[in-house]
Amino acid sequence: MNIRIFSKNEIILLAAMAILVPLAGEVKFYPFNEVYRVSFGPPALFLFLLGLRKVPAILCGTLAGVSVLVFRILLDAIFLEPFDWLVSIHANLPSFVYYFTYALVFFLLKIHQFNQLPWVIGLLGIVTEFAAGMSELFFERLLFEELTTIDAVHKILIFAVFRSFFVVGLFSTLKYHETKLKETEIQKRNEHMIMVVSNLYEETILLKKTLQFAEKVTKQSYNLYKDLHEINEGQRDFPLEGIPQQALRIAGEVHEIKKDNQRILSGLSKLITEESLLDYIDIDSLFSIIVRTNKKYAELLGKKIEFVFSISGTHPDYHAYTFTSIVNNLVSNSVEAINETGKIELLAEQNQDWLTIGVKDTGPGIPSQYKDVIFKPGFTLKFDSTGKSSTGIGLTYVKEVAEMHDGNVLLNDSEDGKGAAFTVHLPMAKITRKE
Repeated sequence: MNIRIFSKNEIILLAAMAILVPLAGEVKFYPFNEVYRVSFGPPALFLFLLGLRKVPAILCGTLAGVSVLVFRILLDAIFLEPFDWLVSIHANLPSFVYYFTYALVFFLLKIHQFNQLPWVIGLLGIVTEFAAGMSELFFERLLFEELTTIDAVHKILIFAVFRSFFVVGLFSTLKYHETKLKETEIQKRNEHMIMVVSNLYEETILLKKTLQFAEKVTKQSYNLYKDLHEINEGQRDFPLEGIPQQALRIAGEVHEIKKDNQRILSGLSKLITEESLLDYIDIDSLFSIIVRTNKKYAELLGKKIEFVFSISGTHPDYHAYTFTSIVNNLVSNSVEAINETGKIELLAEQNQDWLTIGVKDTGPGIPSQYKDVIFKPGFTLKFDSTGKSSTGIGLTYVKEVAEMHDGNVLLNDSEDGKGAAFTVHLPMAKITRKE
């Protein structure tokens, strides 16, 4: 089960809703007479409900209803003489019912599913507002014993149509600007990727040249070894003055390889360390990417694996390549270790200045006699159907990257004695955007 913590932006939007909806509710006009008023509180709530897609609508409605109720009681306390708390609560309680019902109907109609169909949102918005208005009217009848008239119902429907399509128009405008911003962001990301690929292409040219040099040096070194071996065995004579020249030529070409490798390392290091806003992603998206990728990998291997992840604490955006390279290595190892069916659990916990990442699977686990050597280069317990072993560098890489960022990776004892459980500790300062 996913344990979801609201993001910083969602908390800010909820706070803004608790302030702006009551204020918008006080901006009103009277299109018919002094009795029937139209306020902008419901449209404001509608916009927030459309924007807060991942926040439960009922929570939004409850928060908006409570904030409106409290705000109007405070206004009564300031402007009414004499003031009575119970009378004020009694008078303003229908407003709470209105906003709560509004959000409840919004949730039941699943309006979020139609974000790309404004006209559907408009029609469902009419239903939502009409239902909320009727619930408020019914509640007022219970409290104040007022009669419900056809005229009142008719006006509620008119208000619902007016405000609903007003919100849809505004929402469509906001969606348009959001789409344009996303297009700009995608364009920047594509440009960034083009630059990365072009730089990598440049490094591959240098690498190809280095490999050619290395092959040439290898041949020259082997020929020199044969000559020296034959001379040592007395099989042939060889002018000794030619040997220093050969050794010097080999040293010169090795030096050339070293210079090319330095250029390649410099270029790759620049690509890795050059920070961009596009390199930092929220943790929900990072986990989703890793799970999606490894689900496909599991299906490719003919395995049925359940993936679950939980997040606790407040998390900033993390450096995508560092995070995914560490976690993806551990998760893919778990996918390979599980036989046919199993489960992989991912955990992320933020504790003060540290990020803790956990990866646990229900595979066969790691025998105790190997626990001291699993992080050594080349060690592996994985073999394919032909008996060929894997490279054995995955866990070594995870360990090196974690330590490079002043963190560590640990193999834990599984609670039930089954499967493998790894924990990675990373300092937040090393994997978050520098201010």
